[in-house]
Amino acid sequence: MGAGRSLSRVRRVVVKVGSGLVTTPGEGPSSEPIGRLAADLSALVQDHREVALVSSGAIATGMARLGLKARPRSIPEKQAAAAVGQSALMWEYEQAFKKHGIAVGQVLLTGQDISDRSRYLNARNTLLALLDFGVLPIVNENDTVAVDEIKVGDNDNLAALVAHLIDADLLVLLTDVDGLYTGDPRRDPTARRLETVETITDEIQRMVYDASARVSVGGMSTKLQAAQKAGASGIPMVIASGRDAGTLPRLLKGEPVGTYFQPRDDRLAARKRWIAFAVPPQGRLTVDAGAKRALTERGKSLLPSGLVAVDGQFDAGDVVALTQVDGVEFARGLVNYDADELRRIRGAKTADIERTLGYRGVDEVVHRDNMVIL
Repeated sequence: MGAGRSLSRVRRVVVKVGSGLVTTPGEGPSSEPIGRLAADLSALVQDHREVALVSSGAIATGMARLGLKARPRSIPEKQAAAAVGQSALMWEYEQAFKKHGIAVGQVLLTGQDISDRSRYLNARNTLLALLDFGVLPIVNENDTVAVDEIKVGDNDNLAALVAHLIDADLLVLLTDVDGLYTGDPRRDPTARRLETVETITDEIQRMVYDASARVSVGGMSTKLQAAQKAGASGIPMVIASGRDAGTLPRLLKGEPVGTYFQPRDDRLAARKRWIAFAVPPQGRLTVDAGAKRALTERGKSLLPSGLVAVDGQFDAGDVVALTQVDGVEFARGLVNYDADELRRIRGAKTADIERTLGYRGVDEVVHRDNMVIL
């Protein structure tokens, strides 16, 4: 068993499955693998666990229904394919889970649903209500309306955000390989599977590769992003094969299935998770070395005196990225001033804020209570 891997007490699980596991190119949903997945998830439910499924495959299904040979490139064509495919995919899931006496409910989300705090809470409440009713939520990005500005972009990251939403105990990404390897096992015979990843280092980042597939979006790089999001929330994550029956029950019995990503010990509070991962930064603040040390080592708030540059247009209350002078992001937070105001008080002492702006604002550009060190 991998170091730190203890899953016997897991009660709420988010499972993500990719297009290639539940659809066949040119044909649409694959009944046999969907049935196998439903059996595995049903076994978890029967073991008194709550399960949410994040499923890709709507666009691939729509492509088959519309007779498209290549993945659509334009947003309207993708949206049309998703609209056609989503209902057909859900029908397959409904039939598969019905055999096990489990009702399913469809939940379609966009990045905007997650980045807006009130909609985020509404989505959370809906998902938790479905689980309370004994319904298994099946989540996908709402590709019929999502455009680039409001997209999460891939279902690996969406699954991590869903795990945040419902305070899951475990996130499992099912894929066509049985874990994270030191190389591409389909091309490199010396590649070996990592059983446990304690921290995602630069070396781990260099290992990832993106498999090319006609209907799949996102490779191992997005899975590492998901692991970082989950880990910061204290949620362990596993990458495992979705092609083998019984993978999920075996995993939760403690067998060393797949690659286990160990979570951080200091789990972020729900509100800070939202700041860190659910909201795309609306601008960027560059701080000097002294300010960075004060923020990261001494838990201080950001003051105008440590501000070197302000990029973007944003309002007070928006999420911004905090970067070093070299451009590397190290924190995110809710800003107390808009971009134009910050450009005017950049580098100033707090005593000079009122004289510069003409009114008495707060001393902090970003208060430590509204900041997350990444």
